[in-house]
Amino acid sequence: MNTHYTSWRKSGHSDPNGHCIEAGHAADGTIGVRDTKLHGQGPILQFTQAEWAAFLQSIRSTQH
Repeated sequence: MNTHYTSWRKSGHSDPNGHCIEAGHAADGTIGVRDTKLHGQGPILQFTQAEWAAFLQSIRSTQH
C-alpha cells in the first residue's frame, strides 16, 4: 500500500481501555481506518469517499 494518510483522528466512541480506531485522509480523497492498538504498524482499510459515507450511514442507522 503506497497511500499516505494524514490527520489521523481517534474515534469519539473509543473504549477507555484503548480499543479504538483512527481514521485518516489521503490526498486522493480516500479514507484510511486503522486499529490504534497496533501503533500505526497494522493494516489500513481503505474507503472511497462514497464507501465511507455509506459505511457511516449504516452505522448511524443501527445505533439506538
